[in-house]
Amino acid sequence: MRLNTIKPGAGSKRTRLRVGRGASAGQGKTCGRGVKGQRARKGGYHKVGFEGGQMPLQRRLPKIGFRSAMKASRAELTLSDLMRVSGSDVTLAGLIEANLVSENTKVVKIILSGKVTKPFTIKDKVITATKGAKSAVESAGGKFEV
Repeated sequence: MRLNTIKPGAGSKRTRLRVGRGASAGQGKTCGRGVKGQRARKGGYHKVGFEGGQMPLQRRLPKIGFRSAMKASRAELTLSDLMRVSGSDVTLAGLIEANLVSENTKVVKIILSGKVTKPFTIKDKVITATKGAKSAVESAGGKFEV
């Protein structure tokens, strides 16, 4: 096989229809657009979703879902994530530095998922915990200083 012999597969490329070239060409006069009306005109067509004045589908269907603006400033932290913190003092700045929460975070909640083996001292009032997580941290010798 040579580069100068490569051709597309048979029937895969069709020649474009040349409209408006007379009656004998098969697509003369109206060029397959029918007679009169908006669709026969050049550039005359409606906007996307227009249904002839009927209430369009995207407006008939109910709006669903909600994206909370507060979600960006809140974060959840599991006990197994907490084990990745170097040192025993846990602060919001330390969590951001350890890439455990995003830098936009304002409030962190520790949830009970995983195990805590070393004692942690949570020193930030913006870091809270669930009952189970709090008891797990305290049973490992840690404490909450708020």
